[in-house]
Amino acid sequence: MKFKYIDVHCHPNLGELKVDQEAVIEKMREEGIAGIVVGVDLESSQEAVRLAEKHDNLWACIGLHPNYTQEKSFDEIEFETLVAHPRVVGIGECGLDYFRLSGQTEEENEKIKNKQWEELEKQVAFALKHSKPLMVHCRPSKNSMDAYEDFATYLENMGDAGRQSLKGNMHFFVGNLVVAKWFWALGFTTSFTGVLTFTDEYNEVVREAPLDMILTETDAPYASPVPHRGKRNEPAFVPLVAKAVARIRGEDEEKLGEAALANARRIFKIEA
Repeated sequence: MKFKYIDVHCHPNLGELKVDQEAVIEKMREEGIAGIVVGVDLESSQEAVRLAEKHDNLWACIGLHPNYTQEKSFDEIEFETLVAHPRVVGIGECGLDYFRLSGQTEEENEKIKNKQWEELEKQVAFALKHSKPLMVHCRPSKNSMDAYEDFATYLENMGDAGRQSLKGNMHFFVGNLVVAKWFWALGFTTSFTGVLTFTDEYNEVVREAPLDMILTETDAPYASPVPHRGKRNEPAFVPLVAKAVARIRGEDEEKLGEAALANARRIFKIEA
């Protein structure tokens, strides 16, 4: 099957998209859209693998989201049974989320961050063990780049061998240009969403991004692009993201979509 676009981060395994899951995926197929279904815990990771096994336009990422780390842990034994599947192309959605810390005191929030780090490091080790890239969720605290800065510093401190072995994608990237350049230099791509259709806040990063470091995603069912704001997002809307990226960069939409697809194939070793 020949694809025109790829949604590197979507969740037909979660929430509203599960209601008419098969129709959502068929719509992707009709539009020539490939997708990576991303797990946020063991159960949703199992569902991501099931969908990827069933549909030849889907692949899977398996992992534990930082917002679930207070109640759950990354169980390597359980995830070992999933990572062996040939449709599993990455580890995540893992990372750091400093935006939604729920502690009542600074000390409590530090404990939450420490648990996020503990589970992130497990998944980094797991990714290295299985030669898989990361799908990274980093959300800094308000008016800050702290989660991005902490993760980039961590990557730098891995040393040359670790940095050369570990690659990945910064999903739903909302960092500034300084942080973006930091990740590009470390070999991590940045994926953009439908947010670009209703704000100019990230235009500088989009314009300055090397073409080979750009990926497109929807994060469906969340963050719907214009003209679908206020409604459920779908992976089939990823051409609107590609169109927005191309508009900001002054490039051809079709070529941008092809470049993002080639980048995803390179990073996640996806074979059509």
